[in-house]
Amino acid sequence: MESVQGTGSRRRDSAGTRAALLGAAQELFAEKGFERATVREIAGRAGVNQALLFRYFGSKDELFRAAIADQGRRVLEEGPVDGLFGRLLARALAPEGSVAQGYWLQAALRSSGHDEGASAIRRELGDEYVRALSSLTEGPDSELCADLLLAWLLGIGLMRSVHRREPLASADPAVVAGHVLRAAQVLLAGTDVNFPPP
Repeated sequence: MESVQGTGSRRRDSAGTRAALLGAAQELFAEKGFERATVREIAGRAGVNQALLFRYFGSKDELFRAAIADQGRRVLEEGPVDGLFGRLLARALAPEGSVAQGYWLQAALRSSGHDEGASAIRRELGDEYVRALSSLTEGPDSELCADLLLAWLLGIGLMRSVHRREPLASADPAVVAGHVLRAAQVLLAGTDVNFPPP
């Protein structure tokens, strides 16, 4: 609960509450998707009153946008841009439920039918990832190539984690990554093909 002590104390509690809500939202959107995750469940998992969710984020749509953006930006900030696709791929290939996988990919896959959810993913992640990845080539279709790789990434996640299609579902992540990263380097020459990425 929010502290009634000094301003510094309130600020720390405020930041902690916001972080708890973001974390709970990331988990539940990944587990259930946008439609099925309720604000009551998110607040309950965060251990706060439901009213605080609306105080900090305004709406479920804005919370979803913030949760996706938070996870996505962490991947961007983890290392150099030449390893970005490898980092994204590592999360897509990690065992379901592992911390390494992160929550944004599952949330994206389970919320793709929701217009606002899909729009938030495109706006918050797609544009930033395309900008970053397109810098890895000087070709005239750099943004198209970046988009193609992101589409492939989501397809891999869908077939491996949601549909569990074989042989992809049980394939060794390093083998899958080897094939995918070599192909990615054809489209974006500056892509680091090391896996797992440094």
